[in-house]
Amino acid sequence: MNRRPLGRSELVIEPLVLGGNVFGWTVDEKKGFAILDAFVDAGFSAIDTAEGYPNWVPGNPPGMSETIIGNWLKARGKRDDVHIFTKVNSAKQAGGLKADAIKTAVEASLSRLQTDYIDLYFSHWPDSEAEHEETLGAYDTLIRAGKVRVIGASNYTTEMMEEAQRTAIIKSLPRYDVVQNRYNLYDRAEFDALRPFLVENDIGAVVYYSLASGFLTGKYRREADLGQSARGGGIGKYLDDKGLAILAALDEIAAEVGAPPAEVALAWLIAQPGVSAPIASATSVEQVESLVRGARLILSHEANERLTSAGL
Repeated sequence: MNRRPLGRSELVIEPLVLGGNVFGWTVDEKKGFAILDAFVDAGFSAIDTAEGYPNWVPGNPPGMSETIIGNWLKARGKRDDVHIFTKVNSAKQAGGLKADAIKTAVEASLSRLQTDYIDLYFSHWPDSEAEHEETLGAYDTLIRAGKVRVIGASNYTTEMMEEAQRTAIIKSLPRYDVVQNRYNLYDRAEFDALRPFLVENDIGAVVYYSLASGFLTGKYRREADLGQSARGGGIGKYLDDKGLAILAALDEIAAEVGAPPAEVALAWLIAQPGVSAPIASATSVEQVESLVRGARLILSHEANERLTSAGL
């Protein structure tokens, strides 16, 4: 498989990251273990979670996704076989990226994950009250202590990344080597604006909402379809002329290559400049198997261009 480095960091992964946002939400621990087993058994290693996944579920203790992944790591003894990505400041709190907040959060995440280090630790959301120097300084301490290997920034704009990088250079602090932003066949503007900076500075990108909350699977084509899952409520915005044009192009190419639309959508993402790997979640082993096929599917240049044009 074509493994890819994450920017200039020491991390090298396969071009697919398993999203852990569904663990503790639409996936319980037993099913989560089966999904994680299938993903790793297929030859993949990168698992994404956050301190805030899925804290939106009433009654959930904080970080339920991390807890399920931690229980799996302990049960399977495969810590050295996987790359664990998690995040701080999921709640978008003022001061959530200050040094004391990061110190407290990382210890809680390490405890839930039942590990002594995190491979990739993201600032989940920007914090206007925390200076980059303080945030990066806190990460420097964690890296030197062996608790974090690499740091990344999620939902940062180009301007924020430029400011953080200048601070890292001037103050001799670690830089953000990876970003995590929204990007898929429908939602492109945010990542397209950031891409030139990433490519110029050799920064990796693992992108989320790869399948537009399930819209790009093709199972949501009219308002009546939105009740099929817990995520359906957020998909209605895609049911416009642009979204339907993208589905039409996906259907055509899916028929040509003999693969479902979701696999074609993933293959398109993996082929895009600046993308290290898409993040995609699964609620069954069958969905994991489909994600794996999508990560290994190579589309022709002409097919990729048709898909790109459909979303313009």
